[in-house]
Amino acid sequence: MNWLTAFLAGTVTGILSGFGVGGGTLLLVYMTAFAGLDQRLAQGINLLYFLPAGLTALPSHWRNGCIAREALLPAIGAGLLCAAGAAWIAAGMDVHLLRRCFGGFLLVIGARELFSRKPAEK
Repeated sequence: MNWLTAFLAGTVTGILSGFGVGGGTLLLVYMTAFAGLDQRLAQGINLLYFLPAGLTALPSHWRNGCIAREALLPAIGAGLLCAAGAAWIAAGMDVHLLRRCFGGFLLVIGARELFSRKPAEK
């Protein structure tokens, strides 16, 4: 993966991360499907990518009142526990199974987005 391609992937996924759309997931797809990185290596890069991307987007969302403060502690606690457990499980999984699980997750989310009915906005 050359630096220009990596820079462009980081630019696009950084913009999406700023919107809260899941740019890290798309970065993971890019790294595994197009850049040819191993799933576990891509996941590690994705985790390191997410920390500064999330921290730089957070002040703007906080300032604009886009944070449900009452949900912070429960979400953070559950996220920390589940992330630690899932990382432990993923480290022990066969990489091909891990890729299939991730692909299945993307298919389910994509189908849900394509076929779910959205309520009319007011």
